[in-house]
Amino acid sequence: MGGSMAKLHEYQSKALLQQAGIPTPPSRLVTSAAAARDAAQELGAVVIKAQAWTTSRAAQGLIQFTDTPDEAETAAAGLLGRKIGGFTVEQVLVEARVKIVRECYLGLILDDRQRAPVLIFSSVGGSGIEDIARAHPDKLARHTINIATGLRDYQARDLARQAGIESDQLNRLTDVIMKFYGVVREYDARSAEINPLVLTDSGVWMALDARFTVDDYAVYRHPDLGIEMAREFDRPPTPLEKIAWDVEKNDYRGTFYFIQMEMDFQKGEGVIGFQGSGGGGGMMNMDALINAGFKVADFVDTSGNPPASKVYRAARIILSQPGIDGYYAGGSGVASQEQYHTARGLVKAFMDAQLNVPAVIRIGGNGETQAMTTLHEANGQFPAPVEAYGRDTSPETCTARLRDLIQEYVPAESIPARPLPEPREPYHFETVTGGTVTLDHALCRECESKICITTCAPQILSLEGDVPVLNITPEAARKGGCTECLACEVACYFHGNRGGRIHLPIQGLE
Repeated sequence: MGGSMAKLHEYQSKALLQQAGIPTPPSRLVTSAAAARDAAQELGAVVIKAQAWTTSRAAQGLIQFTDTPDEAETAAAGLLGRKIGGFTVEQVLVEARVKIVRECYLGLILDDRQRAPVLIFSSVGGSGIEDIARAHPDKLARHTINIATGLRDYQARDLARQAGIESDQLNRLTDVIMKFYGVVREYDARSAEINPLVLTDSGVWMALDARFTVDDYAVYRHPDLGIEMAREFDRPPTPLEKIAWDVEKNDYRGTFYFIQMEMDFQKGEGVIGFQGSGGGGGMMNMDALINAGFKVADFVDTSGNPPASKVYRAARIILSQPGIDGYYAGGSGVASQEQYHTARGLVKAFMDAQLNVPAVIRIGGNGETQAMTTLHEANGQFPAPVEAYGRDTSPETCTARLRDLIQEYVPAESIPARPLPEPREPYHFETVTGGTVTLDHALCRECESKICITTCAPQILSLEGDVPVLNITPEAARKGGCTECLACEVACYFHGNRGGRIHLPIQGLE
């Protein structure tokens, strides 16, 4: 049941509840203090609520109660632009104050142990559910939902009754609970809560605050939510994170998780571009970098057997961060993915970026020896050095070696960029991620090794006369017949006649 989630703001969560027929106070979303004043003139006494992905907003002073338009304008001015961790408040919700008779809590979580959604209701609300459970265990009730049958009306009623709601309130409250669960199911929420769910003096059950998180893998089904990235951040995504997310969401093969950890740094501050493989192994290598005195520009995980093209795009994005002093890649050392695909992805990234910071790669798993050979061959081909180590070399040794390389490195004018000439007889076909493979038959004809034929992982190339061509249709290659193993460029560069080249676009980076 594990997974990550995309957070919705309060105003977005409330919009979903409103669509389902659950009342919320009249409100206006504004981005300026003047607009907050106008909203308060319309709504009367209001609450000014910063829209930020953080808990305990009241305790942080992010919720302000005001009585007049002047007070509303002042409160909004104090909240807009405020930094909360890595988040800057850009919107505030101006919400009419209501007279409250009772505060309750209504929530749903996906329980890993029960492998089912659990509905939680408390007849006491306002604070976090953990605090409520400790202070008022008798006021809290839970119901595990059978996904096959869903939530039944009588089950919602029993839940509220167990938490101490009186009979005269059960019908209207049951209706709210049923509608809440309907929203959760419709929008694939992994967790959701209304806190507080209040009973007003006019007898209406109303959502005063709400929080929804949507399953990452379901975001594509809900374009109406306007979620830029299906990641659980405590701040808006950076431009580079958006670029990386476009790579991830458009290529289902393997995982590419990218998050920036350091920004606004400069050369000489010991910040390293990091590429991990496997969550635990990646963390182990990242810890070794930090223990060696480095800072880590990003955390990246390329695992789950990604193709070489995905590793390539990840490395290009990492290397695009200005100011990094080095590049380090390392995983668990026992990865099941074919490591020569990883090596080719890295080498092509170093070729295309013309690597200008020292790089150390700790690589291990299937095809480790072949991967190491490819990386060793690449050393000396770029302005900066590349060193590769296998699973028997510790992360600590690798990070120490990176430190030495950075201290010794002087940009080498003796290794200039080596652009390949324009193809004289180009043979093209497209790949599944919008890439283009070009084989220069003028060079291929003179190639003795024909190594692209033997190293092509899906074996889609055959000789026609003395030049390589597809043995499947171009459409089949574009639909995934070409797995983007990159051998027809990388292997050809080192062991052929350098007639192969592949263009893999990275939207926003080029």
